[in-house]
Amino acid sequence: MKAYIFPGQGAQFPGMGLDLFEKSVEAQDMFKAANSILGYSITDIMFEGSAEDLKQTKVTQPAIFIHSVILSKMLGDKFQPDMVAGHSLGEFSALVANQVLSFEEGLQLVYKRAMAMQEACELQPSTMAAVLGLEDEVVEAVCAETEGTVVAANYNCPGQLVISGDVKAIELACENLKERGARRAMVLPVGGAFHSPLMEPARKELAAAIENMNFRNPICPVYQNVSTFAVTKPEEIKKNLVFQLTSPVKWTQSVQNMIKDGATEFIEVGPGKVLQGLVKKIDRSMNVSSAEV
Repeated sequence: MKAYIFPGQGAQFPGMGLDLFEKSVEAQDMFKAANSILGYSITDIMFEGSAEDLKQTKVTQPAIFIHSVILSKMLGDKFQPDMVAGHSLGEFSALVANQVLSFEEGLQLVYKRAMAMQEACELQPSTMAAVLGLEDEVVEAVCAETEGTVVAANYNCPGQLVISGDVKAIELACENLKERGARRAMVLPVGGAFHSPLMEPARKELAAAIENMNFRNPICPVYQNVSTFAVTKPEEIKKNLVFQLTSPVKWTQSVQNMIKDGATEFIEVGPGKVLQGLVKKIDRSMNVSSAEV
């Protein structure tokens, strides 16, 4: 069974999407539509911008979404998913590829999400840190013991967990985690505490937009970050998407459940190969590849 997986923030690179633009008139039309929906030329930044230009949240999230969705469309009849999942932002790409949302609807939500997250980041100094070489339970315990707001945010693969919270709490937690035996506990160059309670203002803003949108039946089950299990009901997909911003990304658990439900091959749709690496760390026996047109 084929599982198609869609990357999140951090997968961007200068020149992303130009090869797709040059290959197909349909792709060109979708890129132009994206510029129109966003109200600025994101293609100029994607094709010609620097790594620094692509780092802006209002650019990064739409850029990765646009690349992933256009690539999935260009696969044509080759795109035959038995299941899909996306890492954080990638969940929106997965839902469009899975026909729950249209490209236009998905892009509108992604841009609203990016702007709402940016605003939430500006309300309080906050950040994230990567923790390597500890059991999840140990990291969770240290977060619970640490004063301030700090939570487990991204369960990426066994031994790799990202924590999220206010700056002081993150710094304190990193010190405590090193004392508990973490191989590394390093603060990441991100502008805010994604997937933590500090994203509540953004969640409220995005919730209204999601509730007002018509979600359709997917063509196959989606394994969402919040629930980790196969979901097919539009209302349930909506609910999980609303809570995604303030809940952890349970990627390890999602991939494990996809394998348990029969996945034998994982195909990454979008820029980079980050998710393929994570899948291999979760289960070395899995076949992984990049989607190619």
